[in-house]
Amino acid sequence: MTRVRRIPPGKTIGILGGGQLGRMLAISARQLGYRIGVFTSEVNSPGAQLADEVIVAPYEDLSAVHRFAQRVDVVTFEFENVPASAAKIAQERVPVWPDPTLLFVAQNRIREKSEVQRAGFLVTPFAPIRSVADLEPALKRVGPKAVLKTATAGYDGRGQGIVSSLEAAEEMYAELGYGECILEAFVPFERELSVVVARGQTGELVDYGVFENAHVDHVLDCSVSPPRIEPRVEEQARLLARTVAERLELVGVLCVELFLSPSGEVLFNELAPRPHNSGHLTIEAYSASQFEQQLRAVCGQALGSVHRRAPAAAMVNLMGELWTYDLDGAIVREPDWQSMLKHRACHLHLYGKRTPRLGRKMGHITTLAETPELALQKALAARSALLAAA
Repeated sequence: MTRVRRIPPGKTIGILGGGQLGRMLAISARQLGYRIGVFTSEVNSPGAQLADEVIVAPYEDLSAVHRFAQRVDVVTFEFENVPASAAKIAQERVPVWPDPTLLFVAQNRIREKSEVQRAGFLVTPFAPIRSVADLEPALKRVGPKAVLKTATAGYDGRGQGIVSSLEAAEEMYAELGYGECILEAFVPFERELSVVVARGQTGELVDYGVFENAHVDHVLDCSVSPPRIEPRVEEQARLLARTVAERLELVGVLCVELFLSPSGEVLFNELAPRPHNSGHLTIEAYSASQFEQQLRAVCGQALGSVHRRAPAAAMVNLMGELWTYDLDGAIVREPDWQSMLKHRACHLHLYGKRTPRLGRKMGHITTLAETPELALQKALAARSALLAAA
C-alpha cells in the first residue's frame, strides 16, 4: 500500500472536470473545510461556480494542467474522460486519486471488460472491433443482435447503437467514425443494478449496498435503495464491486454497473471511477455521501459511515424535457417549481446549468420513505408536479 498522503482541511482540492459531479464534490468539500480548485473546459460550469481557483482550458492543454496542479494540494476527477496524460502531468506535482492507471483501464470498454473477466466474473459477451473486417466474425461470436459502442468516450447512450445484421453493423461503424469499438451481445435483463464502493489510501473499503436503476433512452431515469432483489444476488453484486475495487487498487469512489439476467446471474456492464448518478441518493439517505467518501479517500482521511438514515430512498433525474421550447428552441415555459416544492418530503438539487436542452441532466430529486416503492412513488409525484402548469 502506498504511503498515506494526508491533506488536512484548509488545503485546496483540485477537481479535473466542472460538471454537476464536480459541483456536488465542491459542496461536500466546503462542508469539510477545504478550498476548491476546478479545471474545466467550459466557462461558468456548475463546478466552477463554487470554486476558489478556476482554470478554463482544454484538458489536452498540458501546460495549463501543470499550472493548475501548482495551485492545489491534491487532484481528483469527476468524469473518466479526462485524458490520462493530463492526470499524469498533475501527478508530477501533487497526489492524484484515483491513480491514472485506473483511469486508463476505465476509459476503454475493452480494457475494463477484460480486467473484470480476468478477475473471474461474468461479463456480457464482447469482441473488439478495430476494422470493418472484424465485424462479421464478431457478430458470429456475440450476435446476431448486438450493441456496437465506441471503445472510448460515449456516455448516456451516445456513441452506440443496436445492430442485428452485418449491413447494420457496417453502417453504425461508419457513423462511429471507424475508430476502435466494442461489439457486445444484446443482453435481455431483469434489472439494472449498480454498486458504489469507496476505498481509502489504507485499503479501508465500504459500499452502499446495491442500487436498482431504470433507464430511459439509455439515460438513467431513477434509482432506488434498497433494491428489490434476492439477498444472494445482492451479495454477488457487492462481492464483484469490492473485488474489482481491490484489484484496481482504488483510492476514491468507484461505481460498478451491472445487469441481472432473467436466470439470476449478475453480469458486469461498465466501470465509473468517480461518484455516479445512481449514487446521488446517498446525499440524503446515508450518513456520509459518495461525494464525502471521495474527498475523505483522496485526502487520506478515514472513510465515513454508510449507515442508512431511512429504510428506503429514491432518486429521479430532472432532464431538459421538463422545460417547454418553441420551434426555434427558445424556452417558453419553466418547470413549476412552486408546485414541486409543496412535496415537502422531497429534496431538490439543481446543477446551475444556465441553458436547458433536451437530453441534458439539469438536476435531481431525492425522497426517503419506509419502502422503495413508496420512495419512488413520492419522487415521481414530485417530478410530475413540475409539469402542473403545462
